[in-house]
Amino acid sequence: MLQGKHIILGISGGIAAYKSVYLLRLLIKAGAEVQVVITPAGKEFITPVTLSALSGKPVVSEFFTANTGQWNSHVDLGLWADAMVIAPATASTIAKMANGVADNMLITTYLSAKAPVFVAPAMDLDMFAHPTTTRNIDLLRSYGNHIIEPTSGELASHLVGKGRMAEPESIVAHLEQFFASAQDLAGKNVLITAGPTYEKIDPVRFIGNYSSGKMGYAIAEEAARRGANVTIVSGPVSIKAQHESIKVIGIESAREMHQHCTQLFPAMDIAIMCAAVADYAPAQQFDAKIKREKDEIPTITLVKNPDIAADLGQMKTPRQKLIGFALETNDEEANAQAKLAKKNLDAIVLNSLRDKDACFGTDTNKITIFFADGSNKQYGLKPKAEVAKDIIDSII
Repeated sequence: MLQGKHIILGISGGIAAYKSVYLLRLLIKAGAEVQVVITPAGKEFITPVTLSALSGKPVVSEFFTANTGQWNSHVDLGLWADAMVIAPATASTIAKMANGVADNMLITTYLSAKAPVFVAPAMDLDMFAHPTTTRNIDLLRSYGNHIIEPTSGELASHLVGKGRMAEPESIVAHLEQFFASAQDLAGKNVLITAGPTYEKIDPVRFIGNYSSGKMGYAIAEEAARRGANVTIVSGPVSIKAQHESIKVIGIESAREMHQHCTQLFPAMDIAIMCAAVADYAPAQQFDAKIKREKDEIPTITLVKNPDIAADLGQMKTPRQKLIGFALETNDEEANAQAKLAKKNLDAIVLNSLRDKDACFGTDTNKITIFFADGSNKQYGLKPKAEVAKDIIDSII
């Protein structure tokens, strides 16, 4: 999977830098072309001569080459790479990455990288467990970086705990798995709904909900990364799709979403109904703002909105997959399984408002996926980008 891939190997100043030599050797052996970028502190632990001999390329460390003044272009490196691996990533380097402190060649290359970035932390256990490090790693995850978790064991301090950089073989396996999945949805047409719907009462008021659209857009990005042609039918959100293969159709009401989804669905291979669609809408929409009168309280009569997932379930053919979402506050599993059967879904993703740091507005989620064959799979609390991978993997 790594044959012919362009890999930037970033090395920062930690004792685990000795492992980077073995990692570099494994990447070269797998057929990758590797450019090493090392911090000044990193050169205190491993010499550029060793790294250059293994990679077959001059090692980049400074912005300018000594004596000649030749500029090392971090922009060109960022465009060249198919992936960037930072191993070891010290607490200092992680903090600089998270906050954009571009004071060395490694960080400027990271900030210019267009390719996916894999980060392998390595530090003492107390540094790794410190709230600032936890926050910085969470920030990197939220930016879309792939964190390769450190392992537990004896550290340079001779203390025992979590902070050892993942073994080189494990890091290579992460890269191979990433590239293996990169095209497993190639040529597939995927429809995703995301965000809330707004059901207008008058020109300034509506019935809506707290959905941010983060989960739906994370699924869209993951599907697009894996080769799919993605269309999002999106309610009003403040986020934007990043991948070039994603087409966004903006809507406001549930009826607008229903119209677009039913029109698009026949051409789709997969549909994932992630939007928080309002079940009801005002029967009457006022043309002018309703004024507060002294003795009158307006009555708003509601009517049912169309059930988008159920209608697509009736349209579904054997070649198509239809995935629903169930956000519940009580009797979660029973309610989700009932929707799974009633709407003719292939799977349904359950999450609960009772789970802390999950659901609306958060960067994390905790889900259980129920399948039409009666099986299910539970997942722990994860960043929504990782939850998106789990959902796509379950469809694959």
